[in-house]
Amino acid sequence: MTQHTRPTGRICPACDGFATAAITLGGRNRHGHLHTITAHCPTCHGTGTTRPITALARERARV
Repeated sequence: MTQHTRPTGRICPACDGFATAAITLGGRNRHGHLHTITAHCPTCHGTGTTRPITALARERARV
């Protein structure tokens, strides 16, 4: 018998679900590790998903 699965959240259109990226700054430290920074998607704030349409509609109705 198949299991019921809950629908996943909507994937962010700006990052296609890849919400966080590690960007190398070039060069290595004395231990040989790369210098990196973490960049998050500004649209979904690093979650990879967006809010459901109903939540967005309620927010627009308040304004």
